[in-house]
Amino acid sequence: MKFVCFSWGDERHLGVLNAKKQVVCLRDLGLCFKDMNDLILNSASFKLTKEQVESAPAIDLAQEKFLAPIPEPLQDVICLGINFLAHAKESAKFRGEKFERRENAVYFSKRVNHATAPFGKIPLHDAVTKELDYECELAVILGREAYKIKAEDAPAYIFGYTIINDISARDLQGKHKQFYRAKSLEGSTVMGPYITTSDEVAYPPELALKSFVNGELRQNDNTKNFIFDIGYVLEELSSGMRLLAGSIISMGTPSGVGMGLCPPQFLKEGDEVRCEIENLGTLCNRIVL
Repeated sequence: MKFVCFSWGDERHLGVLNAKKQVVCLRDLGLCFKDMNDLILNSASFKLTKEQVESAPAIDLAQEKFLAPIPEPLQDVICLGINFLAHAKESAKFRGEKFERRENAVYFSKRVNHATAPFGKIPLHDAVTKELDYECELAVILGREAYKIKAEDAPAYIFGYTIINDISARDLQGKHKQFYRAKSLEGSTVMGPYITTSDEVAYPPELALKSFVNGELRQNDNTKNFIFDIGYVLEELSSGMRLLAGSIISMGTPSGVGMGLCPPQFLKEGDEVRCEIENLGTLCNRIVL
């Protein structure tokens, strides 16, 4: 299933896509949830078949009506840094450092008051940063609490997957020597366009991942090339901390970000950023003042 959050009649609704990519409102299927977090937390309590979805009334929804599938995450998003080898090298080069392969994963969190819609606008924040950058990433959404689990059991804890564009202010990263403020500017977590449930994605995911700026291909890799894969991450994190249902883990970005180009090319007003992941759809956003 591909679950969406959308705006209709000045209200938020939850829906599911049919085979024609039309939206079926969950209320028309007799399913009522407060929001996507509520659906995820109660996902074991309902059954939904493709036959039900295909036979239900559906609407052709305009792009601007799609909201982030989880507009208000229950907690900060957990992110991985330097989780593709080539990105690790370009990051070191940008900082003027010698590249050294990391033996341990890099984790940080990202404040998300409200996730940006998949076709919404991204604020430039030119008063606080001159180096706004893009990062196309696979995000994993947990469907149940994970605590002290083993890597091989990871698939049983995954509700589904979505795309995140982890917008980042590189100058703030350098200034503060860490990621939190640089990754947490308002509007800097673009999410969607839907959540693809784990039964529709072979595990471990081997999905083509691309990003474009103004139509120019910038990032082009595959999630099979993670340095630290999903099972490793869930086992390591859950070994000492409790990961709650609804937790979002963004798995890191490949090379090709703006800071890695020669010379670096940061986002400016009017730029269009498109992120694509195989079977997970497309984000397409405009940079605005």
